[in-house]
Amino acid sequence: MDIIIAYCDGGSRGNPGLAAIGIVISGIGNKESGIREYSKFLGEATNNEAEYQAVVFALKKIKQLIGSKKSGESEVEIRIDSELVAKQLNGEYKIKEERLTSFFIEIWNLKQDFLKVKFKQIPREENKQADYLVNRELDSQNSLF
Repeated sequence: MDIIIAYCDGGSRGNPGLAAIGIVISGIGNKESGIREYSKFLGEATNNEAEYQAVVFALKKIKQLIGSKKSGESEVEIRIDSELVAKQLNGEYKIKEERLTSFFIEIWNLKQDFLKVKFKQIPREENKQADYLVNRELDSQNSLF
């Protein structure tokens, strides 16, 4: 069984400030066309809110790409460079920011659509493409504000 891997990043310029997410998904389809990249401008959010929203987006997008039936048979590994978010999603840290609770619950519910979902904290150096997508999105929005 193949594992679908999603590199997720969220960031804000200011905390809170203008925020965006970047996601790189691999393991869907063949090797050449199996990598997909997404970015989205969020408006105002904290860094942690943006990180959580990146995970929400990734899980929803994966299910959309592979369909409901196949998602129930699929393993997903979310790779994220935020230690706080990774450890909260793995149940190692408590959620102290009330604003993050709704994102945690949404992710918990989205996990039920898949055979298995793992959250892995990775070094920032391994998440460069998702970080690039965040910054590209924020740069493109910069001229609008």
